[in-house]
Amino acid sequence: MRYVSTRGDAPVLNFEDAMLTGLARDGGLYVPETVPEMRPDDIAALAGLPYEDAAFRVMRPFVGEAFADDEFRDAIEAAYAGFGHDARAPLVQLGPNHFLLELFHGPTLAFKDFAMQLIGQLFQRALARDGRRITIVGATSGDTGSAAIEAFRGLDNVDVFIFFPQGRVSEVQRRQMTTPAEANVHAIAIEGDFDDCQAAVKDMFNDFAFRDEVALAGVNSINWARVLAQVVYYFTAAVSLGAPHRAVSFAVPTGNFGDIYAGSIARRMGLRIEKLVIATNQNDILHRTLVSGAHTKEGVTPSISPSMDIQVSSNFERALFDAYGRDGRAVAQLMAELRDGGFTVSQGAMQALREVYASGRVSEEETSATIRDMHARTGEVLCPHTAVGVKVAGEHLGATPVVTLATAHPAKFPDAVEAATGRRPALPSRMANLYDRSERVTEVPNDLSVIEDLIRERRTR
Repeated sequence: MRYVSTRGDAPVLNFEDAMLTGLARDGGLYVPETVPEMRPDDIAALAGLPYEDAAFRVMRPFVGEAFADDEFRDAIEAAYAGFGHDARAPLVQLGPNHFLLELFHGPTLAFKDFAMQLIGQLFQRALARDGRRITIVGATSGDTGSAAIEAFRGLDNVDVFIFFPQGRVSEVQRRQMTTPAEANVHAIAIEGDFDDCQAAVKDMFNDFAFRDEVALAGVNSINWARVLAQVVYYFTAAVSLGAPHRAVSFAVPTGNFGDIYAGSIARRMGLRIEKLVIATNQNDILHRTLVSGAHTKEGVTPSISPSMDIQVSSNFERALFDAYGRDGRAVAQLMAELRDGGFTVSQGAMQALREVYASGRVSEEETSATIRDMHARTGEVLCPHTAVGVKVAGEHLGATPVVTLATAHPAKFPDAVEAATGRRPALPSRMANLYDRSERVTEVPNDLSVIEDLIRERRTR
C-alpha cells in the first residue's frame, strides 16, 4: 500500500512512513494511491463482531507490510481497552429512521479517541524498533489536544506539544490538556483562534530545517492514520442497520473535515452510503462552498460548539483532490489561492462533491433549541456539536436511515447544556476530580519563532 500527496510533489511513502511524517513535504496531505474495496459478503460478515475485530478487517488492507497481523491486532486491542462501553461505538435511536452513534466513550470523552488511541499504540511500536525519538505537534480546537495528550503521555520516545486558542475551548477541554503531569507533554495556549494554531503547525512542517532538527511529526487529522481509524465506525454502524443490503446516510458535525472524509473512504470501499451530510455551525465555510462553489474565508466567530470554529478545514483538501481527478497541481493552486482569501471550485469538481456530500448550517439559537427539545422528547443529552448534527440530520430524514455522529460527551460543554436544559451534565466518575487537579500551561504569542524556540527548549534531547 502506497501513499501519495494531494499536491503531487512529495515522496511516495508506505503506511508507517506516511503516519510518522504527517504532512507531506510539499505541504499536501497523504492519501492512499488506491482505495481497496470490500466485497458485499465481507461487509455483511462484520455483523455481530467485536469492534476490535471489525477494525482489523476494515483497516488491514491499508497497512500493507508496515505491521505484522499480530502486531496490528495487539495495537487495536490496546487502543480500545480503556473505552467505557463494550460496544465502543453504540447506536441509540432518536426517532423514526434517525440514530445517534455515540463516539464519546473513550478516555477523553470525544470521537478523537478512536483515532488517537490507535496511533499512539502504532507510533510506540514503530519507534521502538530503532530507538528513534520524535517531537509531536498538534493544533486543537478542543478535543484533538486532550486525546493526543492522553494517547502519548509518558511514552519514552515522544515529546508532545499541543497548541490551543487561548480562551476559546471549554473548561473541561482545557483542563484535560493542562492537568496531566507527565514531563513529555506540553499544553501551549496561543493568542488567536484555531486557524492560527493550525497555521503555526503547518508552518513548522514547512520549515524543513526545524522539522528535521526536532524530528517533527503530526497527529492532527492531517495524519492519514487518524482518518483511517475513523473509517471503521461507519462500517459498524451501517452493518448494524442492515448494510450492505440497505443504504445508510450519515450526518457529521465537522470543522476540519477529517471525520466526514473518513465516511467518503468507507463509501469508496463499497459501503452503501447514500449521502454524507456536512453539519456546520455559524462558521459555515463548508456549507457555503457546497451551496455556492465559493470557498472563501470570512473569519471565525466564537460559538458554543467551539471545536467547529474553523475556517481552514484542512481535510477538505483531500476531498478536493478526489473531486479534481487527483490532479495535485490543481489542488496546489487552490491552496495557494486560499492563503489569499479563497477560491472558486470548478463546475466539474462541484458536481463530484455534490454526488457525495450534502450540507446544512445551524445557528446558535437552533443549537440550543435542539439540545433542549431532544432532551425533552427523548431524554438524550446532546453536546452542542452533536446538536448541530442532529438538527441538520432532521432536514434529510426519509426512507434511508440517517446516523448522526455524537462527537463528544455533553459534560465536556456543561455551560451550553445547562443553559439549554436547566441541568448540568456530570463528568463520568473516573474524571470526577478534574476540577481539583493542578494545571500546567504556557501562554505564547502567535509568533512562529517564539513557538519554535519553546519547542527547542522544552523537548528531551
